[in-house]
Amino acid sequence: MVIPALVAGIPLVLFVIVIADPAIDGRWENNSAHFWLVLIAAAVSVVLGYAVSVAGRRRYDARLYLVSLAFISAAAFLGLHALATPSVLLGKNAGFEVATPVGLVVAGGFAAASGLEFGPERSAEVMRAALPMLAGLGVLVGLWAIVSLAGVWPLDNPIGGEELNGWQVGLAAAGIVLYAAAALGYFRLFRRRGGRFLLVVTLAFALLAEAMVVIVWARNWHVSWWEWHLLMLGAFVAIGLSARSEWYEERFTALYLERTLAGARDVSILFADLQGFTSFAERTAPTVVAAMLNAYFERLVPLLEQTGGEVHQLIGDEIMVVFNKNGDQPDHALRAARAGLVLQSAANDIAVSHEAWPRFRVGINSGEAHTGVVGAARGHRKHGVVGDTVNLAARLQGQAPVGRVVIGVETVRRLPDGAVLERLPALHVKGKEAPVDAYILHSL
Repeated sequence: MVIPALVAGIPLVLFVIVIADPAIDGRWENNSAHFWLVLIAAAVSVVLGYAVSVAGRRRYDARLYLVSLAFISAAAFLGLHALATPSVLLGKNAGFEVATPVGLVVAGGFAAASGLEFGPERSAEVMRAALPMLAGLGVLVGLWAIVSLAGVWPLDNPIGGEELNGWQVGLAAAGIVLYAAAALGYFRLFRRRGGRFLLVVTLAFALLAEAMVVIVWARNWHVSWWEWHLLMLGAFVAIGLSARSEWYEERFTALYLERTLAGARDVSILFADLQGFTSFAERTAPTVVAAMLNAYFERLVPLLEQTGGEVHQLIGDEIMVVFNKNGDQPDHALRAARAGLVLQSAANDIAVSHEAWPRFRVGINSGEAHTGVVGAARGHRKHGVVGDTVNLAARLQGQAPVGRVVIGVETVRRLPDGAVLERLPALHVKGKEAPVDAYILHSL
């Protein structure tokens, strides 16, 4: 860890050297370079924010979502700061001039919070507040822009060239504390898990803490002043490049909360496949087979997602759907049962005009399963679901009559009163020594 610490400290050492010698800290005023540098930093940050936000919402992971808000808030205020570049667009504006340190402090708050380890309940609370937090951030940025453009207090006086005022010192102090806390949180995570990506994130937050230091003492348009812009851009680019080198299916695995990375969940699993697909494919042109699968999946996949299921994979003619993978669907058995009936109804509607097409069989089972990242550390990996619950769901699907939904006992126990069921003779399925009880679900 000595080398990363030395790398993180180099910018501060250089800054001290430059600021101590006016001859080195020469003046270079280039409005276009400033505008594009800040704008590029904002663009990189917003792309990172969007990518991490998508992953956070898909995995229902509070840490990822807070990190995404850090990037988005930094990008928004950086965009405002770019507008204040002299002779470019709006020109000098008090509010837009200090927008970068303000945005970095707001981002630092989200970054520091993301470095904490959230339990299931607290993580769920954060994700339930995801949209309100994003909306609140949008309101804050909008109000800052309006007050800045109106030129009213407290954003009515542009900051003098090199003056140290309360705005700069206060924002810098807050930013240093927040980014130091974020760097410490991710360093602890790195010590537990290892991995290049976590180390890069730790160093990036350390660089942003240093940027807040430089903001206070740098001289406008001098070499020292350009350094904090480069630190900021370098931090975002470093994270982006490191993320790009990760496996695309689970690019932000290193940042996952422990419960997202691996844990037990009470889930419901739905399997569906086409009875007679192999023989149909053998006697049918591949283009016709592909057209048949597309006709089914284009209709069925959106319907399954609307019921709350995660379409985990499509393999040939088989569909695997997971309910309650993120632990936020207490009624997952009912959702899965309803999805099975919806699937069969929609599939029958599609197949009415295609008598030769094979029909679906559906199997559903509920119970505990292991959900988490599976695969190689530096290669193919995905967020999988494994366990006996999954295996039995697949076996029930294989025993289901064509056009029907077969559910296991554990799913039946979780259904509300009113479900119309038909008990099947005890099933002998592969991998089970004892017979398995199961039911055909007719309606809910």
